[in-house]
Formats: sequence, structure tokens, C-alpha cells
Amino acid sequence: MLFSHLFSKTERAFPKDEEAINAKYLLRAGFIKKMSAGVFTYLPLAYRVLEKINAIIRREMHAIGAEELLMPALVAKEYWMKSNRWNVEVVYKLKSATEEEFGLGWTHEEVIAAIAAKFIQSYKDLPKAAYQIQNKFRSEPRAKNGLLRGREFMMKDLYSFHATKADLDEYYAVVIKAYEKILNTIGLDYIIAEASGGAFTKEYTHEFQVLADAGEDTIFYCTKCRYGQNKEVASAVNIGTPCPKCGGEVAKGNAIEVANIFQLGTRYSEAFDVKFKNATGGEEFVVMGSYGIGPSRI
Repeated sequence: MLFSHLFSKTERAFPKDEEAINAKYLLRAGFIKKMSAGVFTYLPLAYRVLEKINAIIRREMHAIGAEELLMPALVAKEYWMKSNRWNVEVVYKLKSATEEEFGLGWTHEEVIAAIAAKFIQSYKDLPKAAYQIQNKFRSEPRAKNGLLRGREFMMKDLYSFHATKADLDEYYAVVIKAYEKILNTIGLDYIIAEASGGAFTKEYTHEFQVLADAGEDTIFYCTKCRYGQNKEVASAVNIGTPCPKCGGEVAKGNAIEVANIFQLGTRYSEAFDVKFKNATGGEEFVVMGSYGIGPSRI
């Protein structure tokens, strides 16, 4: 296709009403069209890039045994109530003409747990892993940073199900390697930083952070071994102290979070009664993991 035949066009100047540098360049180049704060159309050029990123993601997800599905974005209130996340601030809430209440999916632990409850009965059914690539919705009050902080954005979310914490630990490490392959293939220089679980889990989580002046996160990291921590949880790593892993020099930088992984444990399996029968016939709750990567942020 000739450039002159493209659906979109390059603008002569940067948009005057946009603060974020990523949005300024993408809007001017005709990659995206801003529809409202935090909501963008991915025009043909941007969509081609997204599809290439998604192809890399799919390849590595299939390599670790994950199956692709597609869950609804419209999630009934009953699912959010079971996990006590109906009143999380980021949820967009809707009411139908018949007074049914829904939340737009900002993440899908509830939905996948409800699905797993139907299909997992025995330890022989485990482990399992399923993922989707889908738009997510978050009522973001600070939607002023272009594609880095949107109200509607694309995410690949993977969920895994295990009989034991040890098996989850093993798969968690496998996903880290898969994410490293994805980001290395794309060509991003990243740091894996320890972080808080927020509304997902009480345990430590891991973020894949890309150093950038425009980044909204602040991380402390070792310049030698690349061990890092998000500023929100930084305890072992800080400027002026040697790296606890290798003794190297610690630096501070702004960063963009492009992926994160969580050990959910049994929080959602207990909420949705996702149990399996073990080898002796006893019942146990399934142990879960959650793993997200942001194609639109990438």
C-alpha cells in the first residue's frame, strides 16, 4: 500500500491540547485518534503494530501451554460482589433497562474463577492456564498521559490454576521467562521490580519496568545485576545503599510498567468455590496466578 493511500494522514504540527509526549507523536503521525480523555482509536498504522506485538505474545503464551479464550467485558455485579471488588474505585458501573447491574471488566480474575469452577474437579485436571487479549476499562481520574494511562486499553491477561503453591511457584518462574522473551524480541530494555499487589493480592508482585523520562512510576534498581523495587515498597534498595543481591550501585529512575505478575493464592478460588479432589479424595482450593502485559502500552 502506498503511504498516500492510507486512511489516516500525518499532521503538520503537534496537537496543542495534548500534554503527553507519546500522544503528541502518535496523534501527529496518524497512528491514533483521540476520542475523549483516555480513549483512543488505533488507526491502521497503530493497529498493525499492535497485531505484531500480539503475535509475539501469542507465540510465547502457547509455548508455555496457555490456551486462548475471550471473556465478556460486561461482567454482572454478582461476580464482583463475591470477591468484594464491586466498590473498587476504577470500576465503571452500568445499569440495564431492567435494573440489572454490571461492571465493565478492568481485570478478569472473577470471571475466569467462575469458569474454572465448572471444569476443574480433580488434581488430574491441574495445572491449567488460559489467557485472552482484550480491551479493559478503568475509571481513571488522571487520564492525561496518552496510551500510558487510558480509560480503555488493550491487555493480555493470563490466569493459571495449580494444585499446590510449589507448582504455582514453578509456573510463575516459567511466565517470567516467557515475558522476558516477549520483551527481548520487541527490543525493550526492562527491569523486573518487586511491587505491591494493590487490589489483586497481599503478596509481593513483580513489574516489568522500562526506564523512561515520561514514566509515571519511580523505581530503585541496581545498575549491575538489575534487581529493582518500586518506590512504593522500596525497603532493601535505595540510593546510597549497596544492592542487597550483589553489592552494586543503586540508581533511581522514572519507568513505564509494561507488564506485571501476581501470585493470587486461593483468594478467588475460595470466593468462587473452585475446588479439586486430591489423590486421597480430599477437597482443596485451587491455587491461582495472574499475569498481565500491556500491548497498547508497549
